[in-house]
Amino acid sequence: MFSKKTIRDIDVKGKKVLVRVDFNVPIKDGAVDDDTRIRAAIPTIKYLLDHGSAVILFSHLGRPKGGPDPKYTMKPTAEHLAKLLGMPVAFAEDCVGAPAEAAAKALKVGEVLVLENTRFHPEEEKNDPKLAAQMAKLADIFVNDAFGSAHRAHSSTEGVARLLPAVAGFLMEKEIQYLGQAIADPKRPFIAILGGAKISDKIGVIKNLLAKADLILIGGGMANTFLKAQGLDMAGSLVEDEALETARELLKVGAAKLRLPVDVVIAESGDEGVPTKVIPAGNVPAGWKIFDIGPETVKAFSKIIADAGTVVWNGPMGMFEVKPFDKGTFGIGKALAESHAVSIVGGGDSASAIQKAGLADKITHVSTGGGASLEMLEGIELPGVAALQDK
Repeated sequence: MFSKKTIRDIDVKGKKVLVRVDFNVPIKDGAVDDDTRIRAAIPTIKYLLDHGSAVILFSHLGRPKGGPDPKYTMKPTAEHLAKLLGMPVAFAEDCVGAPAEAAAKALKVGEVLVLENTRFHPEEEKNDPKLAAQMAKLADIFVNDAFGSAHRAHSSTEGVARLLPAVAGFLMEKEIQYLGQAIADPKRPFIAILGGAKISDKIGVIKNLLAKADLILIGGGMANTFLKAQGLDMAGSLVEDEALETARELLKVGAAKLRLPVDVVIAESGDEGVPTKVIPAGNVPAGWKIFDIGPETVKAFSKIIADAGTVVWNGPMGMFEVKPFDKGTFGIGKALAESHAVSIVGGGDSASAIQKAGLADKITHVSTGGGASLEMLEGIELPGVAALQDK
């Protein structure tokens, strides 16, 4: 299924290997707050160390504006990685230029170095060839293991891959295999669950999946737009008015496959502990808003999930960060964890909801990349993958 070369297909012994990882993790009080993405890179790092290479890791973190910002330093990720590996991890104050070159030159086989944030250089996001050339100078081989950034053509993902022998790491391979397989040759029935706030982010995904999935279950804020497109009054609920025409078209084309909520949870505000009501998915009373799918919808969707062969889920069913609006998302998560289907949860909010519910180990694959998994579901080739060597 995976047509690109991986680290298994290349001799890394005695080589300096530059690995693009996705260490874009939440940092709280100068320490890593959630290390899921760092842990996901460990199999690749260990393989390279075990096969006699010197490992140089680089990544972006957050969105620094136009230059270095201490708030977004990679230093905490290097310190955390050292704990996970149980060995020292060196750190360079830049990802290119003198600091990076000196640190890379001093690095011996069996050692690990983390470079500073790639986005401290504004040229990174422009896929600047000069910056990519400076990155390529540091090593003999390039490995892309950053699935979460594979949908971006940046200097550190796509540019450098054109200048060094470039292969995939194990995480990249696993992500593409699971998502690729789900779309190309799913075990049926193939069910897609789509949530989140906006339809506009997922128009391409819905169109692509209408041709491939057996059913598409819709929740979250995007369901409100579909309900309003059917002529229902959503009162103060989150609705994307500019997407109503698109929603009507999708409802027409996908009438046989799209399933909308049958009931919803409403409240006057999205604050914790506010009084809530469950109403059939119809007109919302003035002054109220929809914040979650209702219990009957959870029941109906869970029944469909129980009989599925493959389920791909992207986007929460409601405002799950606030109780009691987490019931819909967690209910769907529970149904997914109990099903016998191949279950794939696309990154971003759905991944954090699964982690929060403590169900991640019962899901076949929880993706580390939100935007990248969405683009794969849309059938778009990822530039960070396209640039790697073919098998």
